[in-house]
Amino acid sequence: MGKSFFDLSGRVAVVTGGTTGLGYAIALGLAEAGADVAATSRRAEQVEKVAAEIEALGRRTVRRVSDVTSRASLERLRDAVVGALGKVDILVNAAGVTHKAPTLEESEEEWARVLDTNLTGVLRACQVFAPGMVKAGYGRVINIASLSTFAGFREVAAYCASKAGIGSLTQVLAIELATSGVCVNAIAPGVFPTPLNRAIVQGTPRGAELLMRTPMGRFGEAREIAGTAVYLASEAASFVTGEIIAVDGGFLASAVNQ
Repeated sequence: MGKSFFDLSGRVAVVTGGTTGLGYAIALGLAEAGADVAATSRRAEQVEKVAAEIEALGRRTVRRVSDVTSRASLERLRDAVVGALGKVDILVNAAGVTHKAPTLEESEEEWARVLDTNLTGVLRACQVFAPGMVKAGYGRVINIASLSTFAGFREVAAYCASKAGIGSLTQVLAIELATSGVCVNAIAPGVFPTPLNRAIVQGTPRGAELLMRTPMGRFGEAREIAGTAVYLASEAASFVTGEIIAVDGGFLASAVNQ
C-alpha cells in the first residue's frame, strides 16, 4: 500500500461531538490526512476554535453548531456543509453524554437523555447524512462505540445500553448499505481520559481497576484514536463494513493480567 491509500484529499468530513475529547482528535486527524472537516458541537466558541485549527492545517471547514438531539439542527448542518463544500463523504458520530447512578435508581429522564443523545442521535445523523452518500455511491460512516459495547460497567447502565445499541445499529446499517458504496463501521475506544470521563477515571479506584485490566498498563492518548478513524475513512477500508474495531491497549483481549 502506498501513502496515497490513506490520503483523504478531496474528501469532506463532518464530525459531531468534534470539538472536544476523542471527536476533536479525530477531526484534526482527518484534516491532517487531507480532508476538509466540519467539526460541530453545541458550543459556538468551541466550534470556532477547532475550525481555526483546521484552517491552520490548510483545510476548508464550516462553522456550524448542532445538537444531535435535534433533527432540524442536523439538517441545517448538512445543508451548510453541502452548500459550502459541495458534499459530505465521511460522517463521524462522536457526540456523547453519560450519567452515573445505581441502575435500580436511574431516573427515566436521565435514561432517556443518554439514549437520545448517544444512540438516537447517531440514528438521526445517519438518516440526515447517509442518503446523500448513497446517492453519490460513496461514503464512510464511523460511529464511536465503547468497551461497554461488549462488557458491562457498574452504574452507567444508560451509557452501556446506548453503546451496545451503537454496535447493533452499526452492523444493521452496514448490511443495508453494503451494495451502495457506503461503509459503516465503529471504533470502540479503551480508556481515554476526556472531559466526559476524566473525573471518573483519573486518580480514582475505578481508574486503578481500569488500568489493571489494560495489558498496556496505561490510558490511551486522544491522538491514538485518530489513525483508526483515518483508516476507516480511507480507500484502505473499502472492503471493511459492519466492524467494531477496539482501540483499547488489549483490554478486551484480557482475562487475567497478573
